[in-house]
Amino acid sequence: MIKMKSNQEKDIRPVVNLNKYPLSDRSFINSCRMNINRNGSVVLPDFLTESAVKDLIDESVKNQEHAYYCRQEHSVYILPNDEDLPSDHPRNRLVVSSKGCITDDQIPNDSSLKLLYRSDIFKQFVANVVGEKNLYEYEDKLSSVNIHYASEGQELGWHFDNSSFAVTLLIQQPESGGEFQYIRDFRDTDKEDMNYEGVDKLLKNQISYDTLNMNSGTLVLFRGKNSIHRVTPVEGEKTRILAVLAYNSEPNISLSETSRMTFYGRLD
Repeated sequence: MIKMKSNQEKDIRPVVNLNKYPLSDRSFINSCRMNINRNGSVVLPDFLTESAVKDLIDESVKNQEHAYYCRQEHSVYILPNDEDLPSDHPRNRLVVSSKGCITDDQIPNDSSLKLLYRSDIFKQFVANVVGEKNLYEYEDKLSSVNIHYASEGQELGWHFDNSSFAVTLLIQQPESGGEFQYIRDFRDTDKEDMNYEGVDKLLKNQISYDTLNMNSGTLVLFRGKNSIHRVTPVEGEKTRILAVLAYNSEPNISLSETSRMTFYGRLD
């Protein structure tokens, strides 16, 4: 396990509340690992310093004019339509997601997000918690760090992730709505159990789910491959702003061209 070096700590101290969250402390890391293994998530409120949150809000609002906005209809499983099944089958039923996004190359190189994303201390912390040996940034220039904007009425529909874990930072919470809701271990991809019956009941609002509460500056590590989740429609004039820090377990990987066109509207 990597020990925190003084120069590395100095680099991220203006960004991260290291007194509250000692990222290289073995007992803290073990606690976070137990939480994500038990609950499917780690939620760290006030992870970012107040000054970092303020700077990131100002930076993100300034850059919002460059965001690519899209409204998509997709299945819960993020898969193409299966023509062997009826359109109302849970595998094919469509939900709606709508948001704006700016890409890694649109975020300033001196942004606190870039500093944190590339920090060896932070990367090793995330790797230790989620059980990866190493973490690598995307090879393409769009996908590593993204900022998502959800204005009034925008939402993310129920879905499962393709990746085994996600790292997010809530930069600005909305006035209301924009709640992250989920059901842990709702399918089992290892056993090829897609839980169509459960998804059908969920889409008909016949079963309950949990809500993950977070304020501006909260770091969340979430296992979404088998845990279904959504973000409810934002209410009010205040935009929900969320940073996504995307890593790979192997080097030299790019997001697919199809995904880049879908999420960003461009390839480079």
